[in-house]
Amino acid sequence: MTTASRAMTQLASWPDLSEARPSCGTGRALRSPGAEIVHFHSGRRVDLHLTARMIHHFESDLRHSTAIRLVPGSHWMTVRLECDTDIDLLMTLVSVALQAHHGRPDPDGTPPPPCNDHLSAVLAPQHADSG
Repeated sequence: MTTASRAMTQLASWPDLSEARPSCGTGRALRSPGAEIVHFHSGRRVDLHLTARMIHHFESDLRHSTAIRLVPGSHWMTVRLECDTDIDLLMTLVSVALQAHHGRPDPDGTPPPPCNDHLSAVLAPQHADSG
C-alpha cells in the first residue's frame, strides 16, 4: 500500500470529508461540504487546497519542509508523501484546510481554483545552503 493510499484511507474516515471526483480530472479527491480539500494524484503526491490566505500565513514555515512544494499565487500546495511523518504532516494540514474553508464554502457555480497537478513551475523548498 502506498503512502498516499494509506493517507486516503485515514482521511476518508473523517466525518467532514467524503470522496469526490477531482475537478482536475486526475486521481481521487476528498471534499468537505463546502470545498474540494485534497487531490491524490499518485502514490506519493497529493495536492491540498489550503487557500491562498492560509498558505501566505504559514509560508515561511512551509518553505522549510522538504515535503511541501508551493506554487506562487496558488490556493493549493503539493505534499510529497515519502514516510509516515509526511502523512502526519498532511493530516495536520488537512485539519487546517478544513478550518480555513469552514464557513467559507465555494460559491455556487464558481469552479474551484485549479490544483497544482498540471502546473510545471513548482518551486522547490528554499534551503540556507542553496544559492
